[in-house]
Amino acid sequence: MKLYSVSLIIFVLIAYSTIVVNAQQAARDSCNSTLPLNNLTFNVSLLQCTEAWSLQNYILRYARTVDNTWSFILSAPDSSAFIGIGFSTNGQMIGSSAIVGWIPSDGGSGTVKPYLLGGKSPGEVNPDQGDLTIVNGSLKIESVSSRLYMSFQLTATLPRQSLLYAMGPAGFFPSSPDFRLREHRFVTTTTINYITGSQSVVKGSPHSKLKKTHGLMNMFGWGILIIIGAIVARHMKQWDPTWFYAHIALQTTGFLLGLTGVICGLVLENRLKANNVSKHKGLGITILVMGVLQMLALLARPDKQSKYRKYWNWYHHNIGRIMIILAISNIFYGIHLAKAGSSWNGGYGFAVAVLALTAIGLEVRKLLKK
Repeated sequence: MKLYSVSLIIFVLIAYSTIVVNAQQAARDSCNSTLPLNNLTFNVSLLQCTEAWSLQNYILRYARTVDNTWSFILSAPDSSAFIGIGFSTNGQMIGSSAIVGWIPSDGGSGTVKPYLLGGKSPGEVNPDQGDLTIVNGSLKIESVSSRLYMSFQLTATLPRQSLLYAMGPAGFFPSSPDFRLREHRFVTTTTINYITGSQSVVKGSPHSKLKKTHGLMNMFGWGILIIIGAIVARHMKQWDPTWFYAHIALQTTGFLLGLTGVICGLVLENRLKANNVSKHKGLGITILVMGVLQMLALLARPDKQSKYRKYWNWYHHNIGRIMIILAISNIFYGIHLAKAGSSWNGGYGFAVAVLALTAIGLEVRKLLKK
């Protein structure tokens, strides 16, 4: 009896393991697998295949099946989410056109739609728009063995080679009437050679270095050195004239770094064609104008004995304070717009906290001396 029970348990475990392994294999696809689709309007034997996104097991099959007509099949695990492929001119999401498809978990019919990726917020991703020329009736999606197969055809001499792949949030499916997408869970950008089928992952956006330069120049220029220069001018006057030359050196260096950061930002806006940075840009230009006025004020600095000196001091000190407040605010706002993450917020927040505590400590010391 005991032997029978043990044998039964072993049999159940083996059967369960076999079912699990088969299910996992069925949920995967590879370029060596037979395409389990019927009723396609193009010859699947012509399709080239590439592992588009290995981490998420996205497989892309494609071919020029007719003159200037390209056929695509994107295969991905059915994770109760939408899948998408974008075609970009510059490797960026913004300005790209995409094909997105999904099959609801409740058994509803599948839907495939073109989208214009006009921005990073859901309201800027517009359905039934974009500049892809899609062959009528070619948008299809079906689920086979726990995988989604999305097929479509484009009319083009050569499709764009910068491709973006996305997977939506689990359990969410766009619905009528607006068919809005939520922010994706995962995304990757690749570059494909349609002739050889080779594909490489883009490690960073083409403008990532420019973005970092823009952020760092503004952060160190307007957001750190200018503050240090103000602290030196207010609390180090007992070391005359060293404090004055240190103040001039710090403010000039901060201004030049900040000017470089503003120029990088203007170039970046032009390249990305960003449409959500108007406030950030306006604040940046305002800070730059204030910085220019502060530099010009040095040339118009009256003598200590002049009756106008107190007005000059009032102007110089208060414009400087306002500029510092605006600079700190705009730097944090820029980090938010760029979605740079907690490391940038934490790093700059720590620097501002150290400078603020230093300034407060020196103010307390000054009051106690009085």
